[in-house]
Amino acid sequence: MTYCVGIQLNEGMILASDSRTNAGVDQVGSYPKMFTFVWKEERQFVLLSSGNLATTQGVVHRLFLDSENPSCETSLRTVTDMHAAADYVGVVSTEVQKRADSRQDPQVRFEATFILAGQIGSARHAMFLIYPEGNHIAPSPYHPFLQIGETKYGKPILDRIVHADMSMDDATRCVLVSLDSTMRSNLTVGPPIDLLRIYRDRIDGGIRARLGQDDPYLLSLCKHWHRGLERIFHGLPPFNWERVKEQP
Repeated sequence: MTYCVGIQLNEGMILASDSRTNAGVDQVGSYPKMFTFVWKEERQFVLLSSGNLATTQGVVHRLFLDSENPSCETSLRTVTDMHAAADYVGVVSTEVQKRADSRQDPQVRFEATFILAGQIGSARHAMFLIYPEGNHIAPSPYHPFLQIGETKYGKPILDRIVHADMSMDDATRCVLVSLDSTMRSNLTVGPPIDLLRIYRDRIDGGIRARLGQDDPYLLSLCKHWHRGLERIFHGLPPFNWERVKEQP
């Protein structure tokens, strides 16, 4: 399984993904699910992927080939805006899926879902969730995050905490807590965690980190979050009947 999340803030964007793949109890591997395409001071993109591994690798390979081919009419190097970039990735994804479907057992699913984020020139940074069918949606100002893969365990913290005006540092901590909640509840999601911070109007590839399961900061953050939840739980107000029992 997979868990990827992106937060779009006024100040920039935070993106993160796990690296675990699972095709059965004896086929667990580690593959990156975050891919970057950067032309410094011109444009930059980051792609998070979920779904069939062969499809996601095929899509990423095609995106890289097209961007390096001067005769290719449409690529991440040539699109004029982020909407066009999302449309292009959706077209490539559906083409890769159809090609795989035509060669394989029709019962096998080759679907893939992506989060595409980036900035072109001086235009506003943007983020899109691209469905297997090729269509896409953007986050709203009231819901400025997107998730793909195993989304349910990491969503509550995002729903409660994330807003577009929050700081990049707070959003980064929130993303890591969201991933920790998912990894704790679903063993098919696991480290290393790829983390990327992209600042608005800085087309420089962003700041990227990879956090393994023994990373000191990740361990400290998860421990503090767990202990904080325990303190909050034990500090919840008692029921009325408990107050009665406490009286002499």
